[in-house]
Amino acid sequence: MRIMAFDFGTKRIGIAVTDPLQIIATGLDTIHPQYIVDYLKNYLQTEQVERFIVGEPKQMDNTPSQSAVHVKGFVTILKKNFPEISVEMLDERFTSKMASATIAQSGMNKKHRQNKELVDTISAVILLQSWMERKIT
Repeated sequence: MRIMAFDFGTKRIGIAVTDPLQIIATGLDTIHPQYIVDYLKNYLQTEQVERFIVGEPKQMDNTPSQSAVHVKGFVTILKKNFPEISVEMLDERFTSKMASATIAQSGMNKKHRQNKELVDTISAVILLQSWMERKIT
């Protein structure tokens, strides 16, 4: 079964998913929050997901950031609509900066580098890879 990760934002949610063997994390999509439940219901009709990983926004001093309340609401929506899938929070500090750096190093042109949807999707991939690395160690 797959693991799915979310980089939640009030405008966009970046989504990443593992392969069924949970070896590789891949960017899946970027969705507006109002469409996420329908998107997941459609996705889960053809794919099995064992766990949702949600980025937990924190300040440098480890306290919740301003967007933490929105993320908690998102987690509540996931648990309500998909009670059979466990939800785990994971510190997401620096994922957006890492995603931007990855895009910059990729050689993409300026227009692609400024694509915020791409940054959100890559942030979700970095979050998922981080979770996978923690699981191995």
